[in-house]
This record gives sequence, structure tokens and C-alpha cells, in this order.
Amino acid sequence: MQQEKLTNIYTVSRLTRHARLLLESDMSAIWLTGEISNLVMPTSGHWYFSLKDSQSQLRCAMFRGNNRSVTFRPKNGDQVLIFGKVTLYEPRGDFQLVAQTLAPAGEGLLKQQFEALKNALAAEGLFDAVRKRPLPAHPARIGIISSPTGAAVHDILTVLARRAPQLEVILYPSQVQGESAVPQLIHALNEANRRNETDLLLLARGGGSLEDLWCFNDERLVRAIAASRLPVVSAVGHEVDVSLSDLVADLRAPTPSAAAELISQDSGVQRRQWQQQGQRLAFSMQRILTSQHNRLHQLQQRLDRQHPRQRLQQQSQQLDQLQLRLERAISRRLEQSQQRTKQAILRLSHQHPGQRLIYNAERLSTQEQRLHAALNTKLNQGKHRLALASSRLHAMSPLATLSRGYSITLHNNTVITDVSQLKENDVITTRLANGQVTSRVEIKE
Repeated sequence: MQQEKLTNIYTVSRLTRHARLLLESDMSAIWLTGEISNLVMPTSGHWYFSLKDSQSQLRCAMFRGNNRSVTFRPKNGDQVLIFGKVTLYEPRGDFQLVAQTLAPAGEGLLKQQFEALKNALAAEGLFDAVRKRPLPAHPARIGIISSPTGAAVHDILTVLARRAPQLEVILYPSQVQGESAVPQLIHALNEANRRNETDLLLLARGGGSLEDLWCFNDERLVRAIAASRLPVVSAVGHEVDVSLSDLVADLRAPTPSAAAELISQDSGVQRRQWQQQGQRLAFSMQRILTSQHNRLHQLQQRLDRQHPRQRLQQQSQQLDQLQLRLERAISRRLEQSQQRTKQAILRLSHQHPGQRLIYNAERLSTQEQRLHAALNTKLNQGKHRLALASSRLHAMSPLATLSRGYSITLHNNTVITDVSQLKENDVITTRLANGQVTSRVEIKE
């Protein structure tokens, strides 16, 4: 039993890895809201911060590949909504959340609601292309559902006045922002269908934030658009703004002005056809006039060719051309002569003794510099070898041995290596490192 327990002992790395796998397998990606604190944005591009509420906090990481899609610059104290996966950072054993999306808390909740409702309505088939109706080819009257004081109506009327002034417009006024906008929009839509006095309806509003456009994501309005007997064109916000009204409408225009362009495109085609017919008529008339003008010009030319003035003009022109050719030939000859003269002077200057002397002096100077450099190199090499030899000679000299405290005893210039070489009263010389000493031998019994 004791042996079995020992085999189940975990290392720290094994435990943290096992804990990470449990967290990642048992908890899918989640939505989390809280306040950002301890935000760090290193040069790597990753973001590290804590998400906290009144009682707890959680470490979070958002890597560069994900935070590039964040549309605002987060800072400490921001209330945010995060979508991510819970995991564990093994090197420190820290429980953390790896964020995949990040948005301000209010906008993030709206986006979450938008996606949930969009998926539900799409599952019912409200956005399917097969249920969308084509727009009438030549509408005579259109209805606009929008705010009468908004910029969207002004833009639409401006485009229609330019492209289709004959097109009648009926305005069904409604608020396009706020809590009361949804029932007003639905009432206007139902009223237009009840009166049935237009060929199609245009639901329009200018740009704004997600909160400003939120009424066009209301499920009641989406279902009212889907139930409309009249075709509906949705032009809500700017091109980047997409609402559920856009998805359910028979046609989505990126802007109100673009919607007016789309609605009036058939009138524009007809006007272009008229313009093309007028252009063809004008072209035919111009072709006839051009033909007659060419014939008249040809007759005038024939008359001019027979006139004596024409012969004089031609001869005068020929004389001018010959004079120009002569002047160009003379000028060309002069240029060639000047060029040959310059080349001869250049060759002569290269052969001039003074030039040769300068060239030879420069070569001599260069050779002298090279000779001096070579001599200096040889001298330096010799000095170096001499210094090395002197050093080795000094190392092997007896003087070096004497400098270490040794001495040499001489008798008649003979080195004494054995006492038997001496006898009493012999004069000997002892050589030291810094001088020599003379002594007399005494033999004691």
C-alpha cells in the first residue's frame, strides 16, 4: 500500500498541466464582464490585465492576433464584456482567461443580443434569399419611412431630383431613434401597406452608433418588414453598419443616397437611352456636315494648287529648306573640325615633356614612399629579432645567474670548480653581480 502511494506522487509540472487540461475540457468559452485593472501592453503586442468586480479578480491575457480587432483603446477602470476561454498558465500555476473578443460593456451586450436574435431569426428563414421579392422595374411612386427632419430624407430627395424628377415620393414620418421609434416605424410600415399607394417602400436613417441604430434590430420591426406586401428597401446607417432590418428587407442599400440611386436606376437607363439616340442623331448630322466640308475643302485645294502664288510659295519653301540644309552642313563640319582639334590637343598634351616629367616625378615619389616603407619594415623586423636574441642571450648569460645571488671564483682566469685546484697563498678573484672581490687562500689544518 505504501509503495502504491509513492507511485502516485505528482510533480508540480504534472499537476499544473493536469489542472489546465481539466479546466479547458470542462469549461467552454464564456462571456465575462468586469472592470479592467493592472493593464500592461508590452512591445510584443499582447495585452495582460486583471478583470475584477467588488469581490474578486481574474488574470486575463489577450494576444496580438485577437486584440487587433478591438475597436477602442482599453484602459484601467473600463467596464468591458469579454468572450474567451478559461485556462491555466502552467509556469506560474495562475488561473486565467484568454480573451478572444473585447468590447465596452454596453456595446458588447448589444452585440451579444444582436447575434443571438440574428441566429434565431435566420433559423426561421426570415433572411433567406428565396423569400425576397424583386423591385418593380419602373416605379412611379415610392414611400419613404424616416424622420422628416433627418439628413437621410434630404439626401434621398436630392438624388431623386437629379436622377428621376418625375418619380413621386410620399413620406411616412416616424422617429428613427429611441424607445418610441419601434412602434412608430411599425405603424408607418403598416399604414403604407394599408393605403397601398406606392410601388415600394424605403426604410431610411443616417449613420450612428450601435445604440443609435438599435431600434432597427428590434424583432417586432423585423417581423413587420417580413410581413409587408410592398417590397422594402432598407438603407440604415453607413456602409459598415448592418442591422437586422437590412437582412430581412428585399434589398439592402449601404446608404440612403445609394438606395435612391438603386431605386432610380431604371429611369437613369431610359434617360441614357435618350441621350444615346440624341448622340447618334447628332453624329449623323455631324458626319453629313463633315462630308460636305471635306468636299468644299478639296475643291478649294484644287483651286489653290492652280494659283501662281502656290508655285511661288513652294519654291520659296524649297529655298528655305536648302538654306537650312546648308547651314546645318556647315555647322556639322565646324563641329567635327573642332572635335578633331580638341582630340589632337589632348593627345599632344599627353606627349608633352612637362606632362611626362610630372608623371615620372609622381611615379618616383610613389617608389620612394614604397622603398621607405619597405626599409622601415625591414628595420623594425631586425630590431625585433635583435631584441629577441638579446633577451635569449641575457637569459643564458652568467651575469643573469650572478644577479640571482651566485658568484664565480677565478684563479689565473680559470674557473675554480674544485678546492684541489688551489694552494695556500694563491690569489683568487670572486666575481659578483655588481663587481668582484680579490682574496688570498689560507689553508688551515
